[in-house]
Amino acid sequence: MHSEVVASRSADQRDSSRESRNGNSPQLDAVSLAIIQQLQEDGRRPYAAIGKAVGLSEAAVRQRVQKLLDQGVMQIVAVTDPLTVGFRRQAMVGINVEGDVESIADALTDMSEVEYVVMTAGSFDILAEIVCEDDDHLLDVINKRIRALPGVRSTESFVYLKLKKQTYMWGTR
Repeated sequence: MHSEVVASRSADQRDSSRESRNGNSPQLDAVSLAIIQQLQEDGRRPYAAIGKAVGLSEAAVRQRVQKLLDQGVMQIVAVTDPLTVGFRRQAMVGINVEGDVESIADALTDMSEVEYVVMTAGSFDILAEIVCEDDDHLLDVINKRIRALPGVRSTESFVYLKLKKQTYMWGTR
C-alpha cells in the first residue's frame, strides 16, 4: 500500500467537473501545481519538506493543501493492490444503454464494487471498472445488478489478466 494524490473523479464532484467545462474551475498557480507534484511523489511528505521545496512556510502549505482538498482538485488516499487485500478479480465492463445514460451512470456509482465510471463516445455508452473478490462475485455484480438496471441494453466484460501500469501522476503535466 502507498499513499497517492489523485485527481478527484467521484460522483460527489460532478458539479466541479461541470464547472471545469464551463471555465469556472479553480485556477492553479505554479506553487499549487508544485505542491500537488510533491504530494504525488509521496502523499505522506511532511508539509515542512514541501514548503522548503516550493518556497512556502509549513503553515502556508497546510492552508494550500486544505484549499485544494476542499475545492475537489485532489484527494490524498492510500492506494492498495487489490490482490493483496482480497480482491482477486477485476474487469472493465462496457455498457450500452437505451435512454438516459446519466441515470445508469448514477446507479453504477452507488455500487461499492464499481470503482470507476465514465460516459463515453464510441462502442459503449459507459465504461465501468469493477473490483470483486472472485469470479462468482463478478458474475453476480454484472448479471444480477448491472444488467438488471432499467435501460441497460447490453454489457461486454474485459477481465483483467495482469495490471501492468497504474499511475495517478497526470495532475501536473
